Amino acid sequence: MNADRIAEAIVAHSKVVIVLLFVATLVVGSAASQVDQSTSTDSFQTETEAADKLDYVRENFRTEGQNRTTVQVVVRGDNVLSKDSLLATLRFQQTLRENETVDGTLAEAPAVVDVSNAVAIAAIQRERAGSDGGGAAGGSAGGGDGQPAAPPTLDEQISAVESLNESEVDALVGRVLGPDSSGRTPGGDALTLMPVDYEPGSTTADARVLLVFQSVPADTSGTDLPEDVAAGQLAVQDIAAEDLGEESFVFGVGIVDDETGRSIGDSFTIIGPLALLLVIVTLVIAYRDLVDIVLSTLGIGLVLVWMQGFMGWMGIDFSTTLIAVPILLIGLAIDYAIHVFMRHREAREADPDASVGATMKRALAGVGVALVWVTVTTSIGFLSNLSSPLPPLQNFGLASAAGIVASLLVFGALIPALKVEVDGLLERFGVDRRKKPFGGEGRGVGRLLAVGSIGAKRAPVAVLLVALLVSAGGAYGATQVDTSFDRSDFLTEEPPDWMKELPEPFAPGEYNIRQNAEYLNGKFLQQDQSSQAELLVQGSVAAPDTLERVQQVRDRASESETVITLADGEPRILGPISTIQRVAAQNDSFASTVAEADTDGDGVPDQNLEAVYDRLYAVAPDDARRVVAREDGEYVALRMQVAIQGGSPVPQVRDEMQAAVEPAQGNGLTATATGQPVLTAIIQDGLLETVVVTLVVTVLAVLAVLVVGYRLFAGYGSLGAVTLVPVVLSLSWVLGAMWLLKIPFNAQTALITSLGIGLGVDYSIHMSERFTDELDRTGSVDRAVSATVGGTGGALLGSAVTTASGFSVLALAIVPSLQRFGIVIGLAIVFAFVGAVLVFPSLLVLWGRLVPEDAAQDRPETTDATVRPES
Repeated sequence: MNADRIAEAIVAHSKVVIVLLFVATLVVGSAASQVDQSTSTDSFQTETEAADKLDYVRENFRTEGQNRTTVQVVVRGDNVLSKDSLLATLRFQQTLRENETVDGTLAEAPAVVDVSNAVAIAAIQRERAGSDGGGAAGGSAGGGDGQPAAPPTLDEQISAVESLNESEVDALVGRVLGPDSSGRTPGGDALTLMPVDYEPGSTTADARVLLVFQSVPADTSGTDLPEDVAAGQLAVQDIAAEDLGEESFVFGVGIVDDETGRSIGDSFTIIGPLALLLVIVTLVIAYRDLVDIVLSTLGIGLVLVWMQGFMGWMGIDFSTTLIAVPILLIGLAIDYAIHVFMRHREAREADPDASVGATMKRALAGVGVALVWVTVTTSIGFLSNLSSPLPPLQNFGLASAAGIVASLLVFGALIPALKVEVDGLLERFGVDRRKKPFGGEGRGVGRLLAVGSIGAKRAPVAVLLVALLVSAGGAYGATQVDTSFDRSDFLTEEPPDWMKELPEPFAPGEYNIRQNAEYLNGKFLQQDQSSQAELLVQGSVAAPDTLERVQQVRDRASESETVITLADGEPRILGPISTIQRVAAQNDSFASTVAEADTDGDGVPDQNLEAVYDRLYAVAPDDARRVVAREDGEYVALRMQVAIQGGSPVPQVRDEMQAAVEPAQGNGLTATATGQPVLTAIIQDGLLETVVVTLVVTVLAVLAVLVVGYRLFAGYGSLGAVTLVPVVLSLSWVLGAMWLLKIPFNAQTALITSLGIGLGVDYSIHMSERFTDELDRTGSVDRAVSATVGGTGGALLGSAVTTASGFSVLALAIVPSLQRFGIVIGLAIVFAFVGAVLVFPSLLVLWGRLVPEDAAQDRPETTDATVRPES
């Protein structure tokens, strides 16, 4: 009755409905322009102990890269240690300084670190030592008054290298990069700039890396650079292409963001028109009517305006995770439209003499309840993502739910009101607006859809057994699906050759960032925080046995499979012990302090640690602040930084680092493994938690709503539970397909549980609502299921084809994560449709034959034995 009154109100006051909803669209959509685009993956970060400890490290220790970002310039060639190559990179540095866009962003010295600087400085030191009458070559350069000489300028470095012959260059290279060398660049050990497989002392190499440091504000996140810094990185890239040749490349956050943003734009330039074409073709086939196509397209546009306006009001940025939302809403909006229009066509076909308003009222009264149920249950499915610990997935749930509610308002009220006005106007001018519904019995599509009803009437138990068998296999596959949060998934692949042949504006740009990242990870020590684990020891760090326990931590870490070993054969681990030993080797007074505190002579102080720390802060304060933290004169924490091999599985990194810190646990100390790899492993756990929790929450919530709702409004609580069964079955098929296709749960595919249930319950509700209507009308289970599959099945087919096509074109995107997401969602839609029209009819038949007498007492009397069998 309520549905009848609402439908009558929409039709009777159609002009008012149109005006009110267009005004509401303007209000909500006014914030659409406030939505920003974000390509950052930092938003996946969660509030955890490891994240808090990493913040503590950054706030209480002097960390490399603090208030700066690093650009890696990879120099490649036959021999990048030749005189010509070294001079080329020195002149490249000069060009960077001369470029206003770059120079304005460079950090304080050293702004650039390169092997060429180390070789040039060694040459200058040798020359100065010779002019002073001797001295060890490569020793500290000094002025005539014994004070350290000013660092040589780039012009001086270039002149020094130009004055050398090839054999002299080779000799200096061998010494600077030798296995026993203390060869230093202005910013660190020169060997760290060479490939990990480089043979120390060799005078030839096919690659090396040059580091450019840019200043950033203290509150800058790792992947969210100021515009001028990002522009500076793009300028570095242009200069490198001109000065260092095509084989060289530049890698930095700004370049990654630029390529990611362009790739998303290029992807949608290609797939957007294709998706629109597929949608239009589907609508043409389903509607075969220009007016209905235009009204549907208008409605889709309005839904998207509501969605983006909601995001603007809520301050939600448009990220890669939300790319799926517009396509999802297009599919659901078309689903709503097709059901309303086809039910209206059926009403007009059944009563040709009735007016447009009268038949629209009947259509809305019939399909309106299903649309409300679909909106409620689908929204629950997406809002279940609020239980995820990852903010982007929470935002996905909010944006999707808002768009689904908008779809109900637009296609449940505005578009029907518009159709009443438009069709009424056309018919007053003599245009016949009666159209055939899509997929009716006897037509080609109808005969194809009838397979589900035929199987349901002849062998429903056999159909269900086959479905359950396939679902069991899918459920097993679901337990084998991996979980991954690989940041390289967000990097763009090189487009296929056929895309490069497309005409403008469809031809994509050049994208090399993914292969460049893989090259860097596999060949060099990574200088950024994403490849460094942090081991934090807090508490009584001045206790006598603390450093011995820290040494045990270091030994364990160095034995880990994921820790990188440099060209000199040593693991790259920075900590208090290595710092103390290095400073002691350079400072005699500090060496005496260390010796006095080392009672067993193993090089590790085991008493008077406070005095050791005091002296370390006195003679090498910068080094001390990297590894020892103090508050109000008290020493409170120690820190070890462990370099991780690029591409290492982050769960393995986390497990190995957590095992490494165990010797420093207890007896006044607490030890924590943190760092970006550890946090990434936590994000992966969050993705898996999202999959599991949203599945449980969605199933239970939707089940409760369906059971209670069907009991209150239809009298059959059991039908609510039956309606959910094909949804769960089809979801198991999707998860099994992911296992077979080796598609992991990631930032996008982790949404599959809420998406699969949200889309699947849409189809099932339309089927069950239509079935109960037909059962009450005909009194026959068999006739009801035939009418349901023939009528609603056609609308579902149009919806499924449109939505699956829209999502499947994502497989043509040049971002790998979008490709996999498109494939998975396309499968989910197809399987949901198959479950609804092939499996669900058998469930409905069995339910109809087993429905109790008291639940059916309000139905019309019938003599058909299939409706109310003996209990």
